[in-house]
Amino acid sequence: MNKVVLVTGANSGVGLALCERLLGEDPGLQLCLACRNMCRAQAARAALLASHPGAQVGLLQLDTSSVTSVLNAAKEVKLRYSQLDYLYLNAGIMPNPQFDVKAFFKGVFSRNVVHMLATGEGILKQKDGITADGMQEVFATNLFGHFLLVRELESLLCQAGRSSQVIWTSSINAQQSAFSLEDVQHRQGCQPYSSSKYATDLLSVALNTHLNSQGLYSSVICPGFVMTKLTYAILPAFPDFLWSLVMPLFWFIRIFTNTFTLTPYNGAEALLWLFHQKPESLDPYSKYHSLTSGRGANRIQPRKMDVDEDLSQALYVKLLELEHGVRKRRGTE
Repeated sequence: MNKVVLVTGANSGVGLALCERLLGEDPGLQLCLACRNMCRAQAARAALLASHPGAQVGLLQLDTSSVTSVLNAAKEVKLRYSQLDYLYLNAGIMPNPQFDVKAFFKGVFSRNVVHMLATGEGILKQKDGITADGMQEVFATNLFGHFLLVRELESLLCQAGRSSQVIWTSSINAQQSAFSLEDVQHRQGCQPYSSSKYATDLLSVALNTHLNSQGLYSSVICPGFVMTKLTYAILPAFPDFLWSLVMPLFWFIRIFTNTFTLTPYNGAEALLWLFHQKPESLDPYSKYHSLTSGRGANRIQPRKMDVDEDLSQALYVKLLELEHGVRKRRGTE
C-alpha cells in the first residue's frame, strides 16, 4: 500500500514545506494536512496540487488545543485510513510573546549573540492562555493534544508486521531549566514554549520505551532558526527598516553557525531525512537538527538530548493521569 502520512500544522511554515518536499520525493503517498484553520488548509492543498497534479492530499480539521477537536479528528482518521505510517507532530504556538528590545541590542554585541538569537533566551517571555478544557494553552497545543492524538491512533500506528514513525518538531529553545515535573503545564512560569518543547523531548523518549515493541518509533527534530509566521509574530512592533538591518545580520551569522536555517524549506530537512530512515536504526536519545551552511547547503546532525529516562517516564505517567481525568469528565472512560 502507498504510505499514509499525516502532518499537523501543515498549512504554512515548516509543515507546508515538509508536505511539498514529501510529495516531491514520493508522489504516490497519501498525505493528510491536519490544520486548525480550514480556509488556510484549503489554500495549502490547492498550492500542493498545483505543483503536484494528481497527488492524494486530504484535509483534516484539528485544533490540538481542544480535546474535542483531537478526539473528533482521530475518529475521522480511523474511518479514512487502515494504517498510518508517519505522524508528523508539527503544530505549535508561542502566544503573546514579549520582546525585550533593550536586551536584544545589548545581546547583539555580546559573545552570547548566537545562543541568544537561536534560543530567544533572555529576550523572550510569553503570556499563556487557558483553553476551554481548562488547560494551559501552550501545553495543550504543543504537547498534550499531540499526546492524546497518538493515544487515539495507536491502533493505526501499532500494527503487527510493520513499523511506524511519530516525529515531533521540537526546538533549540527546549530548555530543561524551564520545565518542572511539579508544574508540567507551566502555570507558574513565563517560558511555556520552552517548557513544552523540553517536555516534547522527554515524551518522545517515553513513547519509545513503551511502544517500540509494538512497532511505533518516536523521533525529535529541531528545524533551526526559521523565519516563519511564528517568528515574525515575536517582533510585531519591528518596522520594516529594522528588519532590513536584522536580516543581513542573520545571513552573516549563518557563516559561523549552521543552525540559522532561515527558510521553511531548509528547516524541514531533518523531517524529510527521517522519512527515509529505518526507524529501528535511530537513536531515541538524539534530536535530529536541520543545518544550513553559509553557502546554503543543507544537512542533518544528531545531537544527544539533555533528558533523563526516569524524568521522561514520570512525565508519561502524569500525562496518562491527565488523560484519565479528561476522559472521566467527558464520560468516555
